[in-house]
Amino acid sequence: MTSRTREFTGWHMLAIMVAFFSVIIIVNLTMAFLARSSWTGLVAENTHVASRKFNEKVAEGRAQAALGWTSEFALAGGKVSYRLTDKAGNVMAVRRATVGFRRPAYEAEDQDVVLTPHADGWLAAPVALRDGIWIVDIHTEAGLAQPYHDVRRLTLRNGLVQ
Repeated sequence: MTSRTREFTGWHMLAIMVAFFSVIIIVNLTMAFLARSSWTGLVAENTHVASRKFNEKVAEGRAQAALGWTSEFALAGGKVSYRLTDKAGNVMAVRRATVGFRRPAYEAEDQDVVLTPHADGWLAAPVALRDGIWIVDIHTEAGLAQPYHDVRRLTLRNGLVQ
């Protein structure tokens, strides 16, 4: 019985190198796709200043929660609607409300919409949004020293909130 050894040639080395770098490229492309499609961070103009204001925002949020107000938000048919009610369920008289629609990872589609008050207590305005993830940032002037602030996260699919 004769044992035969195979010679390692340049073609073998080429095959190993192509396989190795193919795996690296496929993994990198997969990770880049997953990072782009799943990252949910916010864009902050100055992260240092934003982090220093964190405690102030927490205190404002606690004071606002102590009011016991509830908000209703609707987005349908190309129209955004919003309403505030107090602890007793009475509709709050709101002078003005601004809704900021923000994308979590980029600013290209961000827009601000000023809502118009209606007789039934709802504030509404037309809006055109593409499908995807949105952060809705609502500032309402309702007779407080600071605007009533409401933040919601929503996903639009085929124009409907999911």
